[in-house]
Amino acid sequence: MKIDLHCHTKHSYDASSSLKDIIKEARKKGLDGIAVTDHDNTRVWEEAKQSDFPVIPGEEIKTSKGDVIGLFLKEEIKGRKKDPRWVMEEIKKQGGVVVVPHPFHDVERFRDDLENYLDLIDAIEVFNGRRPFSSPDKKAFEFAQKHNLAMTGGTDAHYFRPVGDVYTECEAKTLEEFKQALLDRKTRARGKKSKIIYALCPMVEKIKRFLFKKANYVL
Repeated sequence: MKIDLHCHTKHSYDASSSLKDIIKEARKKGLDGIAVTDHDNTRVWEEAKQSDFPVIPGEEIKTSKGDVIGLFLKEEIKGRKKDPRWVMEEIKKQGGVVVVPHPFHDVERFRDDLENYLDLIDAIEVFNGRRPFSSPDKKAFEFAQKHNLAMTGGTDAHYFRPVGDVYTECEAKTLEEFKQALLDRKTRARGKKSKIIYALCPMVEKIKRFLFKKANYVL
């Protein structure tokens, strides 16, 4: 299976695309599924349940030390700005998979020693499609390899066009088998970096939303 494990819909404060458009692009790129990982909310989950395309319920949670992704979740985790250990434990309580995204990428890096959390981390994102530089990905790969952690890839797409440029691959036929492959550390990150213009999408969307709110306030 090939699944993009890091996708944002318009329910993220810095993204703009509908789940419908994201799934359409995923099909076009030949993916077998996606994970929806909106920032600190799960509002798209209900819509995802109605889709005939495999969608993993996830959430990207901004902790006090950096972002943590929970995959295969059952409920929203209200962990914004909380200790990452608490967030990871909450993911585990739901039977979810703990992934640390873009751990060494400049301003979005994880601001603590990841070795302090090895008892809870299942996977490291070793290939982030949105961030243009490869050296942080290489560092993440080496960390995952050293500590025998699953390796994941995701576009971190905040717009539908890049979805599927990067994905996580393993020998699986169902989402449950895919989840087990993550837990067994039998996944691979594949793909290519997205076009540099898509790295700007979160900033553009935040500016658009700010101007919209300001215009409405004036009115």
